[in-house]
Amino acid sequence: MTHTPIRLGMVGGGKGAMIGNVHRIAARLDNRFALIAGALSTTPERNAESAAEIGIAPERTYDDFAVMAREEAARPDGIEAVSICTPNHVHFPAAKAFLEAGIHVICDKPMTSTLEDARALAQIAEEARALFVLTHNYSAYPQLRLAREMIARGDLGPIRLVQVEYAQDWLARPSDSKQAAWRGDPKKAGAGGSIGDIGTHAFQLARFVSGMVPERLAADLTSFVPGRAVDDNAQIMMRYASGAKGALWCSQVAPGTENGLKLRIYGETAGIEWAHETPETLWFTKLGEPARKLRRGAETMAGSRVPPGHPEGYLEGFANIYAEAACAIRARQAGQPHETLLPGIRDGVEGLEFIDACIRSAEADSAWVEVGHG
Repeated sequence: MTHTPIRLGMVGGGKGAMIGNVHRIAARLDNRFALIAGALSTTPERNAESAAEIGIAPERTYDDFAVMAREEAARPDGIEAVSICTPNHVHFPAAKAFLEAGIHVICDKPMTSTLEDARALAQIAEEARALFVLTHNYSAYPQLRLAREMIARGDLGPIRLVQVEYAQDWLARPSDSKQAAWRGDPKKAGAGGSIGDIGTHAFQLARFVSGMVPERLAADLTSFVPGRAVDDNAQIMMRYASGAKGALWCSQVAPGTENGLKLRIYGETAGIEWAHETPETLWFTKLGEPARKLRRGAETMAGSRVPPGHPEGYLEGFANIYAEAACAIRARQAGQPHETLLPGIRDGVEGLEFIDACIRSAEADSAWVEVGHG
C-alpha cells in the first residue's frame, strides 16, 4: 500500500529540546509524515536557527503559533496535522488554535497544565473537525497491547491488584538545566511535578492495560530537593469500583534508576508483569504454575518493524502512535470509520483529574478523595 505523507507542522521542539527530536524521529520512521512548517522556539533568532537545522523553509517558519495555525489553514498546501512539543502551559492555547483551524493535533502529555483547561479543550475537540492525539507512547508497546487483550478476555480472572511505578533520578539534585527549570515551575508545568511529568504516564498505562479507572485515591506528595516548588516523589493508593486496589509510585529523586517504568497486575487466577528495561518481554503466571515468558510473536508483530530478537522500544512506541495517527487522520479525511487504541482527549482529561485528585489529597494530609470531582 502506498501512502502520501501527511503534511506536518511542529510547535516547540527546537534546539536543545529532547522531546522535539523524539517526535520528529517517530513521525518519519514509517514515512507517513513530512515536516514542512514550524514555530519551534521562543525567540525569532533561535526559531530561525532551529528551523534551518531541521530543514524547514524560512517562509514556513513562524514566530507565533497562532499565526501559523491561521496561515497554514488558509494555504492549499498547508499542514494537515501539527505536533505540539512545548512546556505544558502552552499545550492548551496551541491545541485550541490548531483544532479550531481544522488541523489535526498530536500533543505531548500531559494534555494541559490545569484540569479547567483540559475540560475546555475536550469541548473544543468535540466540536472540531480535527482529531486530537495524546502521545502516551508506552501504550503503543506490542507487549502491553497483548497484556490489555489478555485482561479483557479474562486470562487473569477478576482483577484484584494494580501496581505501577515510574522512577528516575535525574532531578535528585538541584538543576538549572532548561528541561529541569520549566518542569519545576508551577506556572509552566502545572501544579504537579513528578505526578504530571511521569505519574500521568504510569496512571494512563495502568488504566489502558487494566481497563479500570480508580474512583478514589490517597496521595502523599513530597518535594525532597530544597526549594523545589512542585513534588519530586509521590506514593499513591487507589481504589476501584470493582473492589480492586492499586498503588502508584513515581519519583525523580531515586538514585540508580534511569527510566524505571514497571507494571504488575494480578487477578484471582493469574498475574502479569512488564518492565520498560525489557519491553519485549511480558511475564504471565497462572496461580500454582511456572511463570511464562511471552516474547514478540504472531499476536504482537503488527506493532513491530523488525523480526523478534532485534530490540525495539521507546522510539518505536512513539512511532506506533504516529503511524496510527496517520491512519486515523486519513480515515477522518475520507469520512470513513476507524477504530483505534490511540490515547486522546479522554486520556488527557483523566490525567489531569488524576493530578488534581493527588493535589487535593496531599493538601488534606493524604486523605481519600474522589477522582474526577475537582
